[in-house]
Amino acid sequence: MSRTTTPPGDPGTANLRAPSAFSATEVAIIGTCAAAALVAITAVARFTAEPGSLSALAASVLGVVEGMTEYLPVSSTGHLLVAERILRLGGTTQSDDALDTYAICIQAGAIAAVAVLYRARLVQMLAGLVGRDAVGRHLLQTLLAAFVPTAALALVFENAIRSRLFGPGPVAAAWVVGGVGILLLTRAGRLHHDGIGLDEIGVRTAALVGVAQALSLWPGVSRSLVTIVAAVLLGVSLPAAVEFSFLLGLATLGAATGYEALKSGSDLVATFGWVTPGIGLVVAFLSALAAVRWMIAWLAERGLAIFGWYRIGAGVLVAIALALGALG
Repeated sequence: MSRTTTPPGDPGTANLRAPSAFSATEVAIIGTCAAAALVAITAVARFTAEPGSLSALAASVLGVVEGMTEYLPVSSTGHLLVAERILRLGGTTQSDDALDTYAICIQAGAIAAVAVLYRARLVQMLAGLVGRDAVGRHLLQTLLAAFVPTAALALVFENAIRSRLFGPGPVAAAWVVGGVGILLLTRAGRLHHDGIGLDEIGVRTAALVGVAQALSLWPGVSRSLVTIVAAVLLGVSLPAAVEFSFLLGLATLGAATGYEALKSGSDLVATFGWVTPGIGLVVAFLSALAAVRWMIAWLAERGLAIFGWYRIGAGVLVAIALALGALG
């Protein structure tokens, strides 16, 4: 059974090799400190927020949330929706619409991070586009096959999804269901490392992953989660599934960001200006660099179960907050 060859410069996803510089205890301590710092900053941003505005502090919080969650199987859109409620952002029709646009456009920061980390793979695909690399050409074909179903379904259901599912309640439900799914599949031994490599993924398999990716149009489901799980269940190795998900994200998120920027970018700038949204993009870029590296290191030894427990915990907390009227 052949394995994917990682081009020089990639972060090692093909074999999930990662530096063992941090122990599980050290990761827990660092994560706890980072979470505490984010909570403190969020509290300041919340109580200094003005209706209809987006401060640099609030933009930074959204940038951290986006960057840390975009490529982890926990749903960045869901986290951003909840973060906006916690920060008390919006309050006017104009600012609410601008925030919806920003929640999509801020993805550009995370996209740029993965493009940097996987620059060698991108060069390989460009070579394939001009007929100089067979593996790169095949990868382009499979990514296109996965992208098309999601794009088509998004165009059809975009308005219905935005009107019915963009809220903390549907997000909490999706978090819990996804978390339970991860734990059940992990316990059944279905989310394993063995399987075919990236260059062995066929067009049919890629298209099925693309259909599964459309489920992530529901905020809280997570694009990374459904694409990784779908690919593994179709016989792709976990390392290759992770890399395919990251690369597919470049196409899917890039198209969504570009579309939203062209459609509503001028309104976003008119509402919040250039500077504060730009700060959020930079923070998202830096946070995504750290998150992707961490995810690769974690999966090298431990698997996806931690994300299942996290999703269930987050969903329960949001449900309690809604019941208490804290996120109304």
